[in-house]
Amino acid sequence: MKALERNPLPLEGLLGRVERLVNRLPNPFVLFAGIFGLVAVVSTVVAAFDVTVQVPGEKKPTPVLGALTPEGLSHLLGTATDSFMAFPALGPVLVIAMGIGVAQGTGALECLMRFAFLRVSRRWVPYLVAFVACQGHVLADSAYILLPSLAAIVFKAVGRHPVAGLLGAFVCVGSGYDGGILLGTLDVTTTGITQSAAQLLPGIEGYHVHIAMNWFFTATTGLILPLVGGFLIDRVLEPRLAAWNPKHDPAHSGSEGPASETLATPAQRRALLISGGVTLALAAALVTAWLLPGSPLRGEDGVLAPSPFVDSLALVLSGLFFVFGVVYARCGGVGKEARAVYPHLIGAVRDMSGFVVLVFAIAQTINLLTWSNLGKLFAIGLADGAKSAGLGGFGILLAVVLVTSLLNLLITSGSALWSILGTVMVPAGMLLGLSPAAMHAAFRIGDSVTGAITPMQVFLYFALVSAQKYQPELRLGTVISRLVPFALSFATVWTVILTGFYFLDLPLGPGAPIHLP
Repeated sequence: MKALERNPLPLEGLLGRVERLVNRLPNPFVLFAGIFGLVAVVSTVVAAFDVTVQVPGEKKPTPVLGALTPEGLSHLLGTATDSFMAFPALGPVLVIAMGIGVAQGTGALECLMRFAFLRVSRRWVPYLVAFVACQGHVLADSAYILLPSLAAIVFKAVGRHPVAGLLGAFVCVGSGYDGGILLGTLDVTTTGITQSAAQLLPGIEGYHVHIAMNWFFTATTGLILPLVGGFLIDRVLEPRLAAWNPKHDPAHSGSEGPASETLATPAQRRALLISGGVTLALAAALVTAWLLPGSPLRGEDGVLAPSPFVDSLALVLSGLFFVFGVVYARCGGVGKEARAVYPHLIGAVRDMSGFVVLVFAIAQTINLLTWSNLGKLFAIGLADGAKSAGLGGFGILLAVVLVTSLLNLLITSGSALWSILGTVMVPAGMLLGLSPAAMHAAFRIGDSVTGAITPMQVFLYFALVSAQKYQPELRLGTVISRLVPFALSFATVWTVILTGFYFLDLPLGPGAPIHLP
């Protein structure tokens, strides 16, 4: 660590300024209240000039609406509560937090991590965490909640800084979100958008858009990005975190120090074996029920995704953690005082109270951006600018990466962003001889790398609140400055991989060349 302190990163000075600047900002609630006010004023001014935006695929232009008008004020007042209660991240965060709270409060999770990583060298733990996190998109947004919490416990179990594991897993989930070895629901959603966009251009046939059209590309990133992420966690993130005080540990198991000093007792190992077996059996039963033909857990026409099972994944995961913790406690893994489930549920929700308050402000801001059509105006304006610049070949792929990464700072939903950009970028690329798969691959890069560092990312505040359990003095600017090197490094690696595929003319997936036939 001392060697690293004597030889700081070239970006250390810049990152320090970023940290100081962001830390001077007000708390996140006040910050989003300010952004809300700015959007309200800008939308009203733009609407006063009767500005419209032509959304691809729609016949009539869409007008920009002003927030500070009778119509706007009526909308904001009438939808404030509904937009808060319907905010996509609110329910999954609280549901999974309760399940993890029981598993962690009873000591079951920490015992599992100590036992599982007892023989894993602490040197390789960052790479293992990064590998799992870079495949996290298969859990959809639940990955942002589940994997960082588990990574903190893993790091603590081997005597390393839990905040390094938490933040490292979070940024690897976000910056590698559109990659990975496995396919997930995100691939289904964005592929459908790409297919629709490709059909907007008549006269080009002979190219099939399918869910695995980027699989060779995403699987490659799923193997390479974890190496970069693990290195950055180990050599960049952890050495630059303030010392961790075990007194601030949120766990109640009373363990201290690395795993070698806190081996599971025979009673704990027995409880762990029973609770693990019950949980795995329940998980296997649920997955089997989902896979059975004609199962009510399948989607329309019997598809696996989207389906009721996938849509309720947060509840399923929470339930598995709940069962794991309860069975562990009942089988003698902890004393009588820690067996009570209700206090752990209350404690988990109480720990998320700051996050819930923040979601209210975020929900109002996003609601206003959506209703006013200001987000569409910015997105389509940038997309049309790249198109009118006459970029061709690899240049347009880089333009898609750049535009997507910039807009991803504002619109964090990948499907929402691609539904706007794809209808412009995919036909433009096809006119230049690029396949829909190539445009889709470029979008994946931009949609991933900035997703973990934008203040519009609601799960960033979940990560901040979770990290503050270990380090109460941690602030938003410090967190973002620690994550920026990951975003820059991942963007570089993503782009290098895409460059290799392009200039070697390698297929991006089965039957999916970069150029049109």
